[in-house]
Amino acid sequence: MSYKSILLNLNIDDPIEPLTRLGIDLAKRFDARLIGFCAADAPLPVTMAPEGAAIAAEIWEQARDEIRQRLKDRNSEFDSLVAGTVKTGWHGAIENPDRALARIARAADLVVMSASQGVLTGDSYRTVDPGSLVLRAGRPVLVAAHGAAHLPARRIVVAWKDTREARRAVADAVPLMVMAHEVIIVAIDRDPDDWIRDGVSDVASFLAGHGIKARTEIIKADDDERNRLVDFFASVNAELIVSGAYGHSRLREWAFGGVTRSLLDEVWLNRLMSN
Repeated sequence: MSYKSILLNLNIDDPIEPLTRLGIDLAKRFDARLIGFCAADAPLPVTMAPEGAAIAAEIWEQARDEIRQRLKDRNSEFDSLVAGTVKTGWHGAIENPDRALARIARAADLVVMSASQGVLTGDSYRTVDPGSLVLRAGRPVLVAAHGAAHLPARRIVVAWKDTREARRAVADAVPLMVMAHEVIIVAIDRDPDDWIRDGVSDVASFLAGHGIKARTEIIKADDDERNRLVDFFASVNAELIVSGAYGHSRLREWAFGGVTRSLLDEVWLNRLMSN
């Protein structure tokens, strides 16, 4: 199992060099094709007066012209940064970025993006929402740490909970875990029992079958399980977190908080998520 095609989301308004460098690094590791991607759209101006329709249409077309030029510039910059180091492709689109990236994800084994503001990603016409993407892409999504130009991934932590999403994430992360120096499977619960211990043990056995030696940690937590988990990542100097995404509905996580939202808000972490 390996990643043979990596899709790299480059936001139209952000510096693209750090994430492109990270994408090149990953593509070299896996001898993969690196597909650069950038999309944005312009909202239709709102006008109440019929005579304003022509002006609104002109403003909208000017905004789309600006996006066309920005996409050309991003493509040129991407080509210059890659400069023949790995096999490449490019997709640019004047379209809602979430929708466009989720569709193009069908061409990739892994989607890589950054989210400098966590779940509060900004203008939905110009920025991909990581929460929406992981739900829609049907592919593992690697959300890189803010400003990261390299993914060491020597120490990987699996944030384990016995859900379909977490099982998918563990399988999706095998190519990276094979290369890691240390893999830790951690489960947090207020009252750990044999069912949790058996689950963690089964994950370690699954990884062992792929030649990955993993150690396990079971942590008894208080009411603040999410912060306890993040504290654990910091204590072991985790370089990549592997987790399922949205075991509960996304609406519930927005209303009450949840592990997925907490992880997306920790912009210092590299996070690989699957749904």
